[in-house]
Amino acid sequence: MKRIIIFGLTILIAFVSFAQNDVTQFLGIPVDGTRTAMIQKLKAKGFTYNTQRDCMEGEFNGNDVFVYIVTYKNKVWRIMVMEKYSTTNEADIRIRFNNLCGQFRENEKYIPTNNLGEYEICESERISIQMSLYNKRYEASYYQITSDTVAAQEWLLERISTNYTDEERENMSEEEAQQALISLLSEYILEKFSKRRVWFMISEQYGQYSIIMYYDNELNHSNGEDL
Repeated sequence: MKRIIIFGLTILIAFVSFAQNDVTQFLGIPVDGTRTAMIQKLKAKGFTYNTQRDCMEGEFNGNDVFVYIVTYKNKVWRIMVMEKYSTTNEADIRIRFNNLCGQFRENEKYIPTNNLGEYEICESERISIQMSLYNKRYEASYYQITSDTVAAQEWLLERISTNYTDEERENMSEEEAQQALISLLSEYILEKFSKRRVWFMISEQYGQYSIIMYYDNELNHSNGEDL
């Protein structure tokens, strides 16, 4: 069991050693604070304010984009990134979507919100028909990793000591210990990372396709307290 615990700690350290703060970040900027402060931070990154659209605009990931700041009770909880130029070509939007999936898959700051992380669209898919007739939604979703390695280790050790007695830990087979670890890792991911979701989708308007990305800090989002 001890060897399995060390292995689990290694995994957790690998998971949490990339981002710099404990909330979702956009271009290294925490998705937090006031709208005014966020505008100033984005200006420092080279974005300019678009008065007609009431948003920021600039370049992001090689594309010209509009950046919308969404708040709740004067605290930023979402950054929405919309491509400035759309396309009518299904093959083009499929390639753009799949390329973005590949970039997230190769970026160690992210893990998919589902077990497989397979979001790519196959070449035979008729996107327009699926969206218009069947309301299909093309979306990919990821958790952005946090940085508190010490807290991660403490969390895992505390859960192991709480969930299993000394005798149970001693008598566990390697397979049982691995299954217990997998269950704890899944619990950790859900508890610690689920509030830091980054996702994107294909948007369609009048036959024009574009990619919209969302950087969400659910810690600042409404949880029904106003009901």
